[in-house]
Amino acid sequence: MKLNFKRFILSTLPVMGLAAFSSCQNTGKGETTASNAGIETITILQTADIHGQLMPHQEMFVENGAFVFKERGGMAHIQTLFKQVKAENPGGTVIVDGGDLIQGSAVAAMSEGDAIAPVIKAMDYDFLIPGNWEVIFGSQKMRSILASYGKPVVCANIYDEASSEMLYPPYIIKEMKGVKLGFISYNDPEVPVRQNPVFSKGLIFKGLENNLQPLIKELKVEKGVDILFLVTHLGISKQIYLADQPEMEGVDFVLGNDTHERIRKPLKRKYAQVVEPGGFGSFVGRLDLQVKDGKIVDQRYELIDVDPKKYPADPVVQKIVDEQIAPYKKQMDRVLGHTTEPLYRYLVVENALDNMITDAVRWKTGADIAISNGFRFGTPIVPDASGKAPITYSDIWNMLPVNENVKTGKATGQQIQNWMEQELHNVFAEKPLERFGGWVIRFSGMELTFKANAPKGERVQSITVGGKPLDLKREYTMAACRRTGEPDHVLCRMPNTKDPKVLDYTVHDVMEEYLKMNGTVSPKIDGRANVLDLESPVLSQLPNVDYTFR
Repeated sequence: MKLNFKRFILSTLPVMGLAAFSSCQNTGKGETTASNAGIETITILQTADIHGQLMPHQEMFVENGAFVFKERGGMAHIQTLFKQVKAENPGGTVIVDGGDLIQGSAVAAMSEGDAIAPVIKAMDYDFLIPGNWEVIFGSQKMRSILASYGKPVVCANIYDEASSEMLYPPYIIKEMKGVKLGFISYNDPEVPVRQNPVFSKGLIFKGLENNLQPLIKELKVEKGVDILFLVTHLGISKQIYLADQPEMEGVDFVLGNDTHERIRKPLKRKYAQVVEPGGFGSFVGRLDLQVKDGKIVDQRYELIDVDPKKYPADPVVQKIVDEQIAPYKKQMDRVLGHTTEPLYRYLVVENALDNMITDAVRWKTGADIAISNGFRFGTPIVPDASGKAPITYSDIWNMLPVNENVKTGKATGQQIQNWMEQELHNVFAEKPLERFGGWVIRFSGMELTFKANAPKGERVQSITVGGKPLDLKREYTMAACRRTGEPDHVLCRMPNTKDPKVLDYTVHDVMEEYLKMNGTVSPKIDGRANVLDLESPVLSQLPNVDYTFR
């Protein structure tokens, strides 16, 4: 992703009519301090990164320094929330989803995204944008599913490779209560790198510098938009960076998506404010704007928990959800094993869930080191009063949303150290544009000690393999998942491995066999990844920002 705004060719045409940020303060009681004369209320509802989670599920929260779990989410429950808010502000509510809808759950994978479309079609979304995972079933499938929503899809930087034409409109304008709202959307230009390269074959993802400033001018000057939003699936670090760039003048809010961050108070940056509404349908972001003469005079923001008890399921949407799940339910509910420990992600440095996965891959392959990408996927699996929780086939899809074959290769200790330095830089780079993903690579058979804030190339403090210091000249066997479309010599972003072999079983096969053998597992965080200069647990990769994940 290239967000180097120095590459913009700046026009001499000034941007006029910019919406001013409010100096008014929220009273904390849903009231505003502004006079009501001539003021209209505009409400924006935002979901993001639902990842195929159609039903309520366990969600992790941080309360008083402890992890707690509560049932949240469910598309029918979200629809009830939508209806309630629209009833509060009829004719003044816009509802948007920020992408990554059709991937991340068993029903999404087994139906290749088709089960999601009828649900979205029945809901009150006004428009949607594609996320980085919408390409998972191929570009043609992405197009057909997004078309079947029956709702506008907006994106300014995805192009058809054959025709060089933009795939979707770059923006949408909504006029309500005399206020003209503009929404420009972007997907991550690095999709072909972040995902298996074959997924996005046939598509071109361009950088924001290609057309961002011309689009801002078009909407603000030619179209007369009063309030302008950027709806981006770029990740929180890049979205914050973006909001600080002078070329963003004219944009009021960045409705961010991708990293599942739970922004509860808009991050006020130099040129725009940034929000992001969590993931898995556990939350809905609500932004209420008080607008007078096309200017924002006050605002209120809330990250709403989708509590199924508070928002009973909408019967129409629930019926569709049940119908879509029914063909797969028996297979999804198949129990593969049990856990005595809660299994969840969100932790940046190490988590028990990925320790279990990489332990299983190393057990199956006999490799010195097993590695897995640093996903932030999966709804928690939480033991009940019996002290155990079943791990189902559905859970395997939640934790491993791409079922690739296992791949092995050989790498020297020097290669491993260099690769680990790059992986740590991807997560902790001082410059936001150099960050990639957001979570440290996961591994088994290796122990790592590092400093997150050290300069590039100096973060690794020590690595041991099999309890012994890393030998820079020795070759080690590595195991990971294949990423279809990448060169044979690349293993989980590590280049130039020797003797690569794609094995005849998938990572899901490994998990089923591992759980069948063990029956009940008790994965724990065991210190295989240790950061020396950050307070544990690390729940976000945002340095120097007034934000706490909870």
